[in-house]
Amino acid sequence: MARKKKDEEKKTAGAPLDQNAHILGAGEVEEQFITDTLETNYMPYAMSVIMSRAIPEIDGFKPSHRKLLYTMYKMGLLTGGRSKSANIVGATMKLNPHGDAAIYETMVRLTRGNEALLHPYVDSKGNFGKAYSKNMQFAASWYTEAKLDPICAELFNDIDKDAVDFVPNYDNTMPEPTLFPVTFPSVLVNANSGIAVGMASNICSFNLREVCETAIELIKNPDHECLDTMKGPDFSGGGSVIFEIDRMREVYATGRGSIRVRGTCAFDKSNNCIDITEIPPTTTCEAIIDKVIELVKGNKLREVSDIRDETDKSGLKITIDLKRGANPDKVIAALYKRTPLEDPFPCNFNVLIGGTPMTLGVKDLLNEWIAYRQECVKRRTYFELSKAKDRLHLLKGLEKILLDIDKAIKIVRETEEEAEVVPNLMIGFGIDETQAEYVAEIKLRHLNREYILKRLDDIEKLEKDIADMEDILSHKNRISKIIVSELKKVSDKYGQDRKTKIVYDDELEEEEEVETVPDYNVLIFCTREGYFKKITPQSWRMGSNHKLKEGDEIVLSMESTNNTELLFFTDKQQVYKSRVSDFDECKASVMGDFVKSKLEMDEDENLLACIPLSKYTGYLLTFFENGKVAKVDMAAFETKTNRKKLLNAYSDKSPAVAFRYVTEDKDFVIATSNGRYLLFNSGAILSKTTKDTQGVQVLTVKKGHKVTTVQDYQEGRFVKPGRYKSKNLPAAGAILSAEDQGEQMTM
Repeated sequence: MARKKKDEEKKTAGAPLDQNAHILGAGEVEEQFITDTLETNYMPYAMSVIMSRAIPEIDGFKPSHRKLLYTMYKMGLLTGGRSKSANIVGATMKLNPHGDAAIYETMVRLTRGNEALLHPYVDSKGNFGKAYSKNMQFAASWYTEAKLDPICAELFNDIDKDAVDFVPNYDNTMPEPTLFPVTFPSVLVNANSGIAVGMASNICSFNLREVCETAIELIKNPDHECLDTMKGPDFSGGGSVIFEIDRMREVYATGRGSIRVRGTCAFDKSNNCIDITEIPPTTTCEAIIDKVIELVKGNKLREVSDIRDETDKSGLKITIDLKRGANPDKVIAALYKRTPLEDPFPCNFNVLIGGTPMTLGVKDLLNEWIAYRQECVKRRTYFELSKAKDRLHLLKGLEKILLDIDKAIKIVRETEEEAEVVPNLMIGFGIDETQAEYVAEIKLRHLNREYILKRLDDIEKLEKDIADMEDILSHKNRISKIIVSELKKVSDKYGQDRKTKIVYDDELEEEEEVETVPDYNVLIFCTREGYFKKITPQSWRMGSNHKLKEGDEIVLSMESTNNTELLFFTDKQQVYKSRVSDFDECKASVMGDFVKSKLEMDEDENLLACIPLSKYTGYLLTFFENGKVAKVDMAAFETKTNRKKLLNAYSDKSPAVAFRYVTEDKDFVIATSNGRYLLFNSGAILSKTTKDTQGVQVLTVKKGHKVTTVQDYQEGRFVKPGRYKSKNLPAAGAILSAEDQGEQMTM
């Protein structure tokens, strides 16, 4: 309304109107609910993606698959030679207007060369890439050739017998089938996946023989247990399915769930390497190689020295070289646990049934296919019955001609006009127009008794066939027998042994994964400024002069092993967990690893202490400036997961002065800034299980002073040790005596 008023004002002022002003409603702003906009604009798109693109139907195909295969069938590629892929793609565009690239990619996945399907539908020649490798790309369509694989005969056998409906293509120039009259449950035989709007589908493949056998058993007994005849999925890439009964029952019953799939690998003792020859369908060679490299760089798979992709024309092969002395069984266990060499297959059996998306279990899906196939057989039988009845009707007319062939010839000869031949035959023999047309079209050479008698012999056979077909249509069990017979033929002709092994979960030797790190003796050093050194005894003997940063000093020096755990405490009440093996070996003449950078500490975070330990037993003593001491069980710092950083590692109520790890109670000397010393035994305080406990007041510190140092007590340190001990805590401590001051100076 505001825009109209403005236009009227312009017209009054003589100003030119907007060029679209003459269009009704142009320029007006109309309010519209977002729900209406979505329903009007987005819902048709969403429905199109679900119904016509991403979700397979009961015949096991998406529309793009069906259009391609039907085009190849009409091109005569089921029995003829191969044709250029570009030619096939171009012809398919009459049914599929989504572009040549999309059509060719669809075709690639259906080929034998790509190895994505258990039973490929396209017999290919040329480079069609590999499903298990993202780097092995397919060649352009003008370089490759293809034809239909023999198994496609089972898709098209009844397609010209009115077994399925046909609809016009997108420009109404030719018909195409809405479904294929497949003679076996292809929906479960070949893997299929798709992502629609708000839903998806991911169907794994099963062995053809097992699927056919299960369908037959379900026809005979609706209560048949599918797991008895279908042991589990069968993938084109082989590998092994981990049979977990609860998971498998869930997938078979609901069509949802995940199934663990393992690749196949073996240890080559002569070359000290592991060869991977089969991988799960959900991953690629490159993904496995990248993950192994990541683990090696992160020091989580130390036994591996090299990995390379040796895939060639003979098939998939990934080779992993091992270091000398490495345990191959533990490496294989680590590969299964930490890489996609073992990967879950997420099942989502979402299929369009009568235009409605349904997520069905294996039995329900097979029952739907059986019902669909029954309808196809009925329609085919009715089509053949109609043809047989028409043929019989014609032969019945021919039978009457047999009574007097000379009369038929006389009628034809004496008829002056061609148009009167059929009516005269109808009158002369009492037959209808269709029969008369058939008789009139018989060649002169066939007007002999032998020919006509042979045709009449067909009448008896046709009558038997018609009676048989009518019996089929009236008895459901006859249709079931036909389906069973067809399934047996398909199973015998195209069935193959399982490629994927079934491994029962109780047969697996699940080893607790222990990181196999070479263990050997080392010397470890840590400086006040946060530099860490790991030096082998051999290197130490060759040179023991430390290189240190100016003003820095060694605060930790001890013999250890490569598998020793390290706890690094910082001034942010955090502890970083690491191992000696995480640090590189070095010489005394280098500064070593800077712990802050190595462990990726915060910018304003500083290292306070390094605690080496082999087991999480004993206690951690934390001494605070306010005179308190916290005694915490080391078990509080143990974690079941590989956590690298623990928060709230100690109390933040007062700054920490020192950390001591003890396996049994011992004596310590605490000194304050006002010169007081206290000698106490850690057994005087009770341990806690919480890391950030404030501790117990051990030393009374006067206002303005604080605890400055903590030292392990050495026998003979004090002339009279009793002077600095106290029966009760907290205690004020004592000033150094003259004797101890002299002793202190000597020390």
